[in-house]
Amino acid sequence: MPEQADAIIIGAGLSGLVAAAELVEAGKRVIILDQEPEASFGGQAWWSFGGLFLIDSPEQRRMGVKDSHELARQDWFASAEFDRAEDDWAREWAEAYLAFAAGEKRDWLKAKGVSFFPVVGWAERGGYTATGHGNSVPRFHITWGTGPGILEPFIRIVREGVEAGLVELRFRHRVDRLLTKGQTVIGAAGAILAPDAAERGEASNREETGEFEVKAPAVVVASGGIGGNHELVRENWPEWLGTAPEHMLSGVPAHVDGRMLGIAAKAKARLVNGDRMWHYVEGIENHSPVWPLHGIRILPGPSSMWFDATGKRLPVPLFPGFDTLGTLEYLRQTGHDHSWFILDQSIIEKEFALSGSEQNPDLTGKSVKELLRQRLGKGATDAVEAFKEKGPDFVVADSLDDLFAGMRRLAPEVELDVVAIRQELEARDRELDNSFTKDAQVTAIRGARNYRGDKLIRVAKPHKILDEKHRPLIAVKLHVLTRKSLGGIQTDLSSRALNAAGKPIPGLYAVGEAAGFGGGGVHGYRALEGTFLGGCLFTGRQAGRAILESL
Repeated sequence: MPEQADAIIIGAGLSGLVAAAELVEAGKRVIILDQEPEASFGGQAWWSFGGLFLIDSPEQRRMGVKDSHELARQDWFASAEFDRAEDDWAREWAEAYLAFAAGEKRDWLKAKGVSFFPVVGWAERGGYTATGHGNSVPRFHITWGTGPGILEPFIRIVREGVEAGLVELRFRHRVDRLLTKGQTVIGAAGAILAPDAAERGEASNREETGEFEVKAPAVVVASGGIGGNHELVRENWPEWLGTAPEHMLSGVPAHVDGRMLGIAAKAKARLVNGDRMWHYVEGIENHSPVWPLHGIRILPGPSSMWFDATGKRLPVPLFPGFDTLGTLEYLRQTGHDHSWFILDQSIIEKEFALSGSEQNPDLTGKSVKELLRQRLGKGATDAVEAFKEKGPDFVVADSLDDLFAGMRRLAPEVELDVVAIRQELEARDRELDNSFTKDAQVTAIRGARNYRGDKLIRVAKPHKILDEKHRPLIAVKLHVLTRKSLGGIQTDLSSRALNAAGKPIPGLYAVGEAAGFGGGGVHGYRALEGTFLGGCLFTGRQAGRAILESL
């Protein structure tokens, strides 16, 4: 193919592939550049659980959930807390995305062959008032096929474009600069990297073997955020979250390095909200790591007891699965980088799920037989049991004293107040003698089971954790797990990158995480979950359609 195309897309992840698919279906020529080997085609989305935020869906209605555009908007804006002048476009993107999620998003995906697990998950439950952070109702729709299932139709369209001579996939092409002519971006240039046999997600070499230069009237930055670059994460760490942890795990591969943000800025793109980010507090070290510091997030139900590193129970409403960044803010004030879940076998069997396509082979492989065995059969899923057996952060014991001994072995540098933990567990268990209680977490557990989906597969029946019938006891050492940038390149609703004066930079577009999933920060301070992949879909689609109009 010639060194000229209708569009250049930098990054072969979901947002870039969606933009490419829109162009290919219209018969346009596309060059896709990515610094990684072809094994990592699809980017971060391949590793994801495949959760999508939908509003008033058939799946919700079948589960007895009454959702609406108005309720979702109430939740989104309460969680975002937009309070900066540079949030102007973020607000516009939020309104547009909510309309998309309440409107054509599901039908658009269904037409491409994407379908959903029938039980809708309830993530980021909040626990404050109706005008506070959180999802008022379950909205987390798990894609049948998880992350690879979302990628499949877009990869297929792009592959068909390759066969038709419309698309060139250039892996091992690292963009080092954007080419400009006056104020217009006209292409990209950089280094050709040496071939590498690294498997998906593994770190690859940075040996340069040549240079390249390509030109097009449209250049799309689809390179992701900074989650794999802990130096950048610490540099941009928000003041309101205290100091950054000395020790963090990575929820994304090392190639999620944030390089293109700085390169776009040199082409006059405006970067905003760099201090807004989304990191999890339920990270555990992967017993079979793929990338450096590879961590997995526990997707917890509400029953585990949560303690800080010293053994102090976390305050209301910082229960598992309620307020990710509120919990992170609190834990950063403790002076320690880890915290603890304490639970039992009955809770882990019903309530522990692990984020990631590879941790959910039944859903990823679209196997109904395996799904019924894993989700409705006795015991935890195979992946969870593997972590319980092999995970370095798990302590399993038949007595509380042995559990405490194991916790001390995992964190000998912190004095653990076992007396306080025992008192909290015993006090909590006494509350189970009645159908009413003053313990807000017990109330939350019972409230969660009023939702059919939680009662079926997600929330354990309330019981006494110290009851021997539910043993063994389990403690899990939890770490901060880096994940998403919530800020990035500011864009208008056509995904055009804006300059410092708020004007579109001719020829330059940004999508996905690189654009803060739209406008440089569509989520504001907090996300409602299921909105990251959806943001990639929406911004990629907007960019592709806008480019078509401009050609």
